[in-house]
Amino acid sequence: MTDRRLHPDPERITQKTPAQIIVPVTDLDRSPTGPRDRQALYGEALTVLDRADGSAYVQLTKDSYCGYVNETAIGPVTTPTHVVTAPATHAYTYADLKSPDVSALSFGSRVAVTQTEGRFAQTALGYIPTQHLAPLPHHFSDPAAVAEMFLGTPYLWGGNSRWGIDCSGLVQAAFLACGIPCPGDSDQQQSSFADPVPDSGHPPRDIRRNDLLFWKGHVALVLDPLTMIHANAHHMAVTREPVQDALTRIAKIDGPLTGHKRLSPSKWP
Repeated sequence: MTDRRLHPDPERITQKTPAQIIVPVTDLDRSPTGPRDRQALYGEALTVLDRADGSAYVQLTKDSYCGYVNETAIGPVTTPTHVVTAPATHAYTYADLKSPDVSALSFGSRVAVTQTEGRFAQTALGYIPTQHLAPLPHHFSDPAAVAEMFLGTPYLWGGNSRWGIDCSGLVQAAFLACGIPCPGDSDQQQSSFADPVPDSGHPPRDIRRNDLLFWKGHVALVLDPLTMIHANAHHMAVTREPVQDALTRIAKIDGPLTGHKRLSPSKWP
């Protein structure tokens, strides 16, 4: 059966127009009236497949995810030059930290810098502190360290930003920031991302940093053999948690561990 998330409905394709997100964050919905499947951030590239009644049927470039966004959230293609590398940042009216802030952007947002003025970069949104930006292309080296930047972020089903994120959104953000393509949902990550760790056992014996642990509908990223990080509804936030504590707690609610995977060395940039 064709996965609607990755394969556009051919009956809904009336165009293939490149575009990008022009708001700080927007929902990518399953239908024009919801519910939310995922989110897209400022500067993300996409292809518009259809427009009707204020909604656009689109496919995201980063992971091929298909869904509906509000037409006001998309605009013509520009060329981003920088990416937000701080957990979050503000765009100011002027190159002055005391001037009014006009927008907030999450980690991973992409902007086009037209010039710099002191410690600020001018963009279409306003002036952003240069300390919060890095020129594209930019890759972090450690997904686990990226995930830790989201500690305390509220849990949000389908979320992909610093304002709210879910388990698979956190994993995707961590690996994409390191230049490693990663699907958007936990079932996709378990089925098509990384490789099973052989003879892992239950509980897993050979746990390493940046391994992925899977449960039914949930995924966590390993920080060290004893600790993992995950966006979870139990704490309603991104938290660190002892692996054994999580195994015991989650097994009582959603069942046992269903997978333990590790990215092969050949897939690292």
